[in-house]
Amino acid sequence: MPQTTRRGFLRQLVFGQQPAVQDPGARVLVCVFLRGGADTLNMVVPYGDDHYYAKRPTLSIPHPGKTGEAAVRLDDFYAFHPKLSPLVSAFREGRLGIVQAVGSDNPTGSHFEAQDQIEHGEAYGKNVGGGWLGRHLRSRAGDAASPFSAVAIGATIPEMLRGATAATAFRSIDQLQTPAAVGDAGAVSRALSALYATEVGVLGEQGRETLNLLRRVEGLRGKPYQPEAGVEYADDGFSRGLREIARLVKADVGLEVACIDLEGWDTHFFQGSSGGQQAGLIEQLGRGLASFDADLKAHRERVTTVVMTEFGRRLYENGSAGTDHGRGFAMLAMGAGINGGKIHGDWPGLEDDGLAYVGPGGMAVRFDYRSVLSEVLSGAIGNSKLDEVFPGFTPQRVGLVG
Repeated sequence: MPQTTRRGFLRQLVFGQQPAVQDPGARVLVCVFLRGGADTLNMVVPYGDDHYYAKRPTLSIPHPGKTGEAAVRLDDFYAFHPKLSPLVSAFREGRLGIVQAVGSDNPTGSHFEAQDQIEHGEAYGKNVGGGWLGRHLRSRAGDAASPFSAVAIGATIPEMLRGATAATAFRSIDQLQTPAAVGDAGAVSRALSALYATEVGVLGEQGRETLNLLRRVEGLRGKPYQPEAGVEYADDGFSRGLREIARLVKADVGLEVACIDLEGWDTHFFQGSSGGQQAGLIEQLGRGLASFDADLKAHRERVTTVVMTEFGRRLYENGSAGTDHGRGFAMLAMGAGINGGKIHGDWPGLEDDGLAYVGPGGMAVRFDYRSVLSEVLSGAIGNSKLDEVFPGFTPQRVGLVG
């Protein structure tokens, strides 16, 4: 192999001579997207508002203290759906915070348009270019990024990662492959080590760091992952995906962003209350996040998790025992840097006065979703270049971080 080709090949695999992000992986952002428009009114239950029960005679979650599967009280106004009870301890210990009445200015009610807008980090009708997470990563590292700085659990890279220098999609680390002879996953790092030995001074310390990173990834594949003692993940796709993310966090491969979806929230028909279709999804969400939080107990200072959807549902139940597309929703964030144990934002009310029925029929929006994400990025992740992530946007103070 000619020397110039060898040098070029090595340079493609490293972060760069002088990485823009020192200690990649010191802060990890995990983004959970509830696709389909989650009915967060039945997740974070406003039991203190009588209109909630009046408009949902069969779908509302029973008042805390009622018999059966009642809501789990958080404060004098809000409660969790009973299937979110695994997250109560994180809330009460101050690691889990909630922002009420979050949304975008998208008036269409279209899943695809609303998801694209939020994933791109835009205002309605504006094209910023790329995804907000892609811009976040580029604002921190430019073209110098760890090969594993961004991962998506699934078959494809989500729109929010569009524009990221390096992003990988997989369902399991065991699926990751480096170009190597069949049955010899270590062949690549050994070959690069041999090449590097003849290229002293070409790539310096960063070359050695990349080789070490490849060896760590190779060592993960095919090795059963053992969560922390006492932690068990449920046997569903969402929990398995979170387990893979925890595995990467602990492996120190330079992970900065991880994306995972939980689909199926478009509950127009037979949504259910404490049990039923939506309750099953809420149970997956609660159990998965609680296991993830417990598994990363020793890494909580590094990891922040946000949960969002494209829009909420309407207040009133429809004739098919479900809910139709609305507007405002509750956004969740978990991590050591989160101002938790609180539901942030003034309750917009559910009265028939027009203002609370933007949608129509949906909860009014008090916080642009970019304000919440901006606060997480700046306060918990340490990105001071918000104008590059959300150009032309001035965020409101939310109080979720700091």
